[in-house]
Amino acid sequence: MKKIGSLALALAGALLVCSHVSATTFAEVFAADPIAQGWIATGNTNLFHWNAANHNLEVTWDSSQTNSYFCRPFGTSLTKANDFMLGFDLRLADVGPGTDTNKPFTFQIAIGLLNLAQATSSGFIRGSGFEAPNLVEFNYFWDSGFGATVSPVLISSNNEYSDGGFTFPLELTTNALYHVTMLYTADNHTLRTAITSNGVAFGSIKDSTLGASFSDLTVDYFGVSSYSDVGQFPGFEGSVLAHGVVDNFIFASPPPVTTLKALNGSGVANVQFRATTNWLYTLERTTSFQTWSTVSAIVPGVSGTMQLQDTNPPTANAFYRVHAEYP
Repeated sequence: MKKIGSLALALAGALLVCSHVSATTFAEVFAADPIAQGWIATGNTNLFHWNAANHNLEVTWDSSQTNSYFCRPFGTSLTKANDFMLGFDLRLADVGPGTDTNKPFTFQIAIGLLNLAQATSSGFIRGSGFEAPNLVEFNYFWDSGFGATVSPVLISSNNEYSDGGFTFPLELTTNALYHVTMLYTADNHTLRTAITSNGVAFGSIKDSTLGASFSDLTVDYFGVSSYSDVGQFPGFEGSVLAHGVVDNFIFASPPPVTTLKALNGSGVANVQFRATTNWLYTLERTTSFQTWSTVSAIVPGVSGTMQLQDTNPPTANAFYRVHAEYP
């Protein structure tokens, strides 16, 4: 099964409120050739290699190369009015400056959602900061003196950036396996990002939010982006050369868990949420945030409101999360 992460809520009321649309879910474990499964490679396709033996995608992020993408369509276009989530595994073998010694500062590696038609156009320049519209990205910047940085971001059709999202110093250790979950909720225009390492929470990633001036965005593919470092402000040019693997992609719109609400009553803890079919749900509890205990059976999802119960809650305060798994 694919465990795509968890959403935590206290017994205080609603944590997330999202709209509900027809569900789209894709899961990719790279057990078969991804090109035969609908993925495409553009730009320098040698930067991407399917490892048939290890069932993952080997990636080189090389900013000396042209903009290059390994991505898959999700069959529709999403805007800021749609809820969605993206999850993936990331393991970096190495990450640092590129081959051009005249570009000593940091540059990002990126995974996320994009508008492929625009991302492959000649005028799309990620490094300039104002010529790369329609993106939802997990960006990681290696440390060039200011601290390694995790930076989830949304960029509008008019190159307006989301607010917040810069978390530093936060370094991704090479050869460690990370799972990243990005959850966007349209009701509050917020992108929340969580990272785990070997199942344990890693860092506390700042939310990215859309300000009043953020017009809209349109994205239609998810995948891996290796950006060219051309077009940067003179004197502050950065670069990147990194190698790693990505695996266990999962994309869902709407997310498998929305409209979370905790209700007290009759000596049990009730967690109510809007669910999606084809997912499996369990309720977990903690009193310390150090360990979590499963307190419900695995329940198949339905399209609509579901409720899970802890029939024997502790007398002290407790916190709950819903795990959604895609079989």
